[in-house]
Amino acid sequence: MHRLLLLSCLWLLAAPPASSIFQRPTGTPAPLRLQYLLEPLHPTVHTQRGATATLPCVLRALPRNYRVKWSKVEPANYQENIIIITNGLYHKNYGSLSARVRLRHSHRYDASLTITDVALEDEGRYRCQLVNGLEDESISLTLHLEGVVFPYQPSNGRYKFNYHEAKRACEQQDSRLATYQQLYKAWTEGLDWCNAGWILDGTVHYPIINSREPCGGRLLLPGVRTYGTRDKQKDRFDAFCFTSALQGSQVYFIRGHLNFKEAGQACRNHGAAIAKVGQLYSAWKFSQLDRCDGGWLADGSVRYPITTPREHCGGLPDPGVRSFGFPSKEMRTYGTYCFVGK
Repeated sequence: MHRLLLLSCLWLLAAPPASSIFQRPTGTPAPLRLQYLLEPLHPTVHTQRGATATLPCVLRALPRNYRVKWSKVEPANYQENIIIITNGLYHKNYGSLSARVRLRHSHRYDASLTITDVALEDEGRYRCQLVNGLEDESISLTLHLEGVVFPYQPSNGRYKFNYHEAKRACEQQDSRLATYQQLYKAWTEGLDWCNAGWILDGTVHYPIINSREPCGGRLLLPGVRTYGTRDKQKDRFDAFCFTSALQGSQVYFIRGHLNFKEAGQACRNHGAAIAKVGQLYSAWKFSQLDRCDGGWLADGSVRYPITTPREHCGGLPDPGVRSFGFPSKEMRTYGTYCFVGK
């Protein structure tokens, strides 16, 4: 009896005052205070394709027998893939990033991750986790590439891609399937497109700025409209691709009356390659490439980039990459856009 009374008194001494017991809703976990990892000053790291980027992760103290594990959350399947594990002395790299990642290790408390030759697929959310028995803790960081989203369909018309074909088509045009966040940002910046397209997580959407009858009706509000998750094998739509600027690259126009084969040869004669659709969009977005001239691209389409809209360049009021579609490859009507990489 005396023992129970003593334990009750000790519990009361250890318990918080009544006023603090009800400050947090029932079932809401208290935020974990970091003991070993420092909160990053800037949780988003901005970089460019082809650059070297470092995601900061610094310890304030070194616990005994610890490990630091870096991983990346993949938006296509929401899985967390391990990139590198270190115990401070040794490390091991994992997965597709293994050849391009290393620990910065500028001092013994530094577990920051450095990624070289940043690629489109590197964008996303990363986690630095301290594995220390019962005291595990982690920080999250986002690697952000400034880019441009563009709709894409093949030469045989709209709604021809299943998910896997859409993914492959974007990759063939120097891009990748856009994430929802990238598509949403493009919509806020003016992307208005009536055809639904696949994005990276296997869902289907289309962004509408100006509500109209063929695009869901005039009464629906503007927004990124969704078809939800679709069958990746059977269902067919267009694609929304994402690309970014590549350091040291250039897209330029060669004037002429060339058929498709001659257009490719003209670029090769200048030590270049015929440009892909993603490369033209990147040059339009980041290098302000502005031409009224239609030119062949690698997929057999003819397009031209407009940054300053004017009446004799299509007459549309907004900047964009205009398209003549996929004319006969024997036509000698257009010039060509060429790409030179680093």
